[in-house]
Amino acid sequence: MPLPDGTDELARSAARGDRQALDALLAAVRPDVLRQCARLLPHRQDAEEACQDTLLALARGIAGFEGRSSFDTWLYRITANRARSTYRALRRRWQREAGGLPLPDPPDPRRTSVVAGTRLDLLDALDAVPPDLAETVTLRDVLGMSYREIAGLLDVPEGTVKSRVHEARRQLRRRMSDA
Repeated sequence: MPLPDGTDELARSAARGDRQALDALLAAVRPDVLRQCARLLPHRQDAEEACQDTLLALARGIAGFEGRSSFDTWLYRITANRARSTYRALRRRWQREAGGLPLPDPPDPRRTSVVAGTRLDLLDALDAVPPDLAETVTLRDVLGMSYREIAGLLDVPEGTVKSRVHEARRQLRRRMSDA
């Protein structure tokens, strides 16, 4: 889903240090960021936490937006990485608070939606594949970016993106079928 018109210009102004543009940018992108986080994280509170992490990372890193790719493409990369990072942090927090108890059994399908359980399985599997593959397949299959957009964002040839997506899918299939 494209961001509101004028977002790229707000991002360029914010990158140059315009504080009002940054505030307007954060307000404009928040709904889309939350939607993207919710595509990865099945629980609303977790998605909201990832959204806040993403907006904070955006505010801190906006000066790094160079405009080589569109702002929404740049933002999707941050969102995907922050959502995965939030999931890992939540999982570590749960393990600490559980006092060494093992992770709970897979979700009971009678009480958990198939979609939510599958997303958690996917996030666990993504943690087990190399980061460049995990990022690429998340951008393509979860956030729905085109191969061309991903290639521009990662500054690699489109063929490399396709190869990474193919390899990531192969590894994810193997990991998820072993579970």
